[in-house]
Amino acid sequence: MSATTSPSPTRRSKPSAGAIKAFIASVTGTSLEYYDFAIYSVASALVFPKIFFPTNDETTGLLLSFSAFAVGYLARPIGGVVFGRLGDKIGRKNVLVITLILIGAATVLIGALPDYHTIGIGATIILVLLRLAQGIGVGGEWGGAVLLSSEYANPNKRGFWSSAAQIGPPAGNLLANGALAVLAAVMSNGAFIAWGWRVAFLSSAILVAFGLVIRLKLEETPVFKAIEATGERPKAPIKEVLTTQFRPLLAAALCRICPDVLYALFTVFVAVYATKELGMTTGNVLGAVLVGSAFQLFLIPAAGAVTDRFNRRLVYGITAAATAVYIPLFFLMIQSRSVLVLTVGVVIGLGLHAFMYGPQAAFITEQFPARLRYAGSSLAYTVAGVVGGAVAPLIFTALYAATGNWILIAAYLLVTAVVTIIGLALGRDPEPDEDLRLLAEASA
Repeated sequence: MSATTSPSPTRRSKPSAGAIKAFIASVTGTSLEYYDFAIYSVASALVFPKIFFPTNDETTGLLLSFSAFAVGYLARPIGGVVFGRLGDKIGRKNVLVITLILIGAATVLIGALPDYHTIGIGATIILVLLRLAQGIGVGGEWGGAVLLSSEYANPNKRGFWSSAAQIGPPAGNLLANGALAVLAAVMSNGAFIAWGWRVAFLSSAILVAFGLVIRLKLEETPVFKAIEATGERPKAPIKEVLTTQFRPLLAAALCRICPDVLYALFTVFVAVYATKELGMTTGNVLGAVLVGSAFQLFLIPAAGAVTDRFNRRLVYGITAAATAVYIPLFFLMIQSRSVLVLTVGVVIGLGLHAFMYGPQAAFITEQFPARLRYAGSSLAYTVAGVVGGAVAPLIFTALYAATGNWILIAAYLLVTAVVTIIGLALGRDPEPDEDLRLLAEASA
C-alpha cells in the first residue's frame, strides 16, 4: 500500500483492520520483550546475588546484583538515541524487528551463562554485557511500539490505542513471574537456584520467534508513509529534538519518574522487603505480583481510554498525588504479614501505576511533532528511566539498610510524585489535527 492510498485512520467510524493488527503486534512484541526484562528483574532479587555476585555479606551481594540490574536502564538512552534516530528515518517496523532480536538473543545467552563458581569474574562481566544489550534493545523498542499502534488509529483516541505498548510490561511480568512461580513450586529451592531459573530465560527463544512472525507481516504506519510522501523526514532527528524541543523533552521525561519508581517498588523491592522483613516466602510475593499484573492487563487500556474522554494531564496528576498518599498505607497494611493483605496491597499499588502508565505513552508522544516522535519519545522515555527505574531498587535497598524501616522509602515516592506533577504541568495537551494534515497532504 503506498502513502498516497493509505486510508486515514481518523476517517473511520470503526478501527481499521490495520489498526487492530498493529495493536496486537504492539502488545505481543512488547510483552515478549518485557518478559525477558522481567525475568531478569526477579532473578536479580532472588537468584543472581547467590550465583553471580557471591559475597560474605548478603546486602552487598544484593546491591551488586541491583547495580547490574540498573545497567539495563542506563543502557536504554543508547537504544533511544540509536533506534530513535533510525525510527524517524527508516520507519517504525524495521527498527522493531531489530530490537526484538537483540533482546531475545541476550536473554537466551543469560540462560546459558555459566555462574561465578564455574568461570569466576568472567561470568559477572558477561552478565553485565548481556544486560547492557537488553537495555539497548528495550530503549529502542518502546517508542516504535507506541507509534506502531497509535499511528494506525484515530488520534482522538490515542490514549487507548497507544496503551498497547504499555500492556507489554505487566503482560511480560505476568509471564515471567508465572514461569518462575511454577518452577519454584515444582522443585526445591536449591534446584531452582542451581538451574531451574535458566528454563525461564531459555524459553525466551520460542516467544521471540512468535513475536517476529507477527511483526514481519505488518506494513509501515500510515503516518510515517505520509511523512515520507511529504518529504518531512528529518535529517538529524536527535539533534533537532535537543535544539528545538527542550520543554517537551523535559515534560515527557519528568512525567515518567513516579510511575517508574512505583513499578520498581511493587515488582522488585517488595520481594526483598516481604521476605527479609516480614518472613514471607518467595511464592507469596510472586503470587501477589502475578495477581497485580493480571489486573493491569485491563486497567492500563482502561486508563488510556479514560484520558481520551477527560483531560489526560489531570487524570495522570491526580493518580501521582494518590500514589504519594498510598505508599505509607501500603507498608502499614502489610505489617500484618497476611498473604491476602499483601496481595491486595500490591494490586492497588499496580493499579495506581496503571492509571499513570496507561496514558503515559499518549502523553509523551503528544509532546513532539510527528516527524520527530520516535526520536523525541524514545529519548525522553529512556533518559527518565535512568533517574527513575534504574536506581530505584538501589535507593530502596540503601534506604532500608540505613534505617531498617520504610519511612524514607515513602518519602522517596513522595518526591517522585511531585517531580511527575511538575512534568505534567510543563506539558501540552494533544493536537490530533497534525496527523490529519499529514495524511491529507500525502493523499492530495
